[in-house]
Amino acid sequence: MIHGKRLIVVLPALNAARTLARTVEEIPPDVVDGLVLVDDGSTDETVAISRGLGVQTIVHDANRGYGANQKTCYRAALELGADVVVMLHPDYQYSPLLVPAMASMVACGQYDLVLGSRVLGIGALKGGMPLYKYVSNRVLTFAENILLDLKLSEYHTGYRAFSRELLEALPLDRNSDDFVFDNQVLAQTAYLDFRIGELSCPARYEPESSSINFTRSTQYGVGVLGTALRFRLARLGLKSGIFT
Repeated sequence: MIHGKRLIVVLPALNAARTLARTVEEIPPDVVDGLVLVDDGSTDETVAISRGLGVQTIVHDANRGYGANQKTCYRAALELGADVVVMLHPDYQYSPLLVPAMASMVACGQYDLVLGSRVLGIGALKGGMPLYKYVSNRVLTFAENILLDLKLSEYHTGYRAFSRELLEALPLDRNSDDFVFDNQVLAQTAYLDFRIGELSCPARYEPESSSINFTRSTQYGVGVLGTALRFRLARLGLKSGIFT
């Protein structure tokens, strides 16, 4: 429990065998009421390691996509009675030690969604983010801040804390099963006028850390801009898929 709220940490996993144990071992146990890992068709020992660590483990028989994985994560967390849900990648890119800080910002009632920003603080480049990813991150974030009328340092982090109220309000099933799901969730949160906060989070880019290739990154970027444009159309009162 944190501030009297039930906290569930969800781990969307794909071939995370080499980093899963380190990630789980660093999650502070004193405030966490449950861990849920959703395996999206891994071909390594992710599932066996997860179960060996005592983590509640849900298995997709085939790879459904990053967005589909998160949909399962959030449904499971809500079914477990979560008041606050933290989504943490099990690839050890983000520091598990910040789970209490992120969850607290939601549990105390200040925010509905908190993002672990790799750009605030020491910066993503010092953490090892490839230059082309950093440049695309900054360009997309600039465009999104204009179109969504927000002032976030980045939109593309995989470290997030949600309130139960937000997750129940979001039309998650309308969203993509692929990587652009993350961005659609942020745009929907803004559209519904929920409160978004950020916390500085140093990131580690190691050989074991997951990453999408240049082609998939380009597809993601196009999807991000499309989402932001649909948000603006919805704000203008025009019908736009995931918003209206």
